[in-house]
Amino acid sequence: QVQLVESGGGLVQAGGSLTLSCAFSGRTFSTYAMAWFRQAPGKERRFVAAVSGSGRNTDHIDSVRGRFTISRDNAKKTVYLQMNSLTPEDTAVYYCAAALTLRRFEYDYWGQGTQVTVSS
Repeated sequence: QVQLVESGGGLVQAGGSLTLSCAFSGRTFSTYAMAWFRQAPGKERRFVAAVSGSGRNTDHIDSVRGRFTISRDNAKKTVYLQMNSLTPEDTAVYYCAAALTLRRFEYDYWGQGTQVTVSS
């Protein structure tokens, strides 16, 4: 069974930066594509970014491309989301997810989420 634990959320001013981390356990990490989703208050959870098992391929939604970067360290079994130039619209609970293929939907395993709040 895969377990995912996010960390790194918090309160930051607009224009600031945060790096989220997600620790993976339970299976072979490099087998899984990893993704970040977010859920803003009153809205559905939505895909943000994903990285392939090798780390060579990534996918970012348009609204974060150039500001957010997903990466992974297979030796540490950890995936990261570096977030720069944050805006209040980025405020959400951020979830880490794992799946056997790189995609934007239907992930198999989820973390508990970490809150990111961006003040104006």
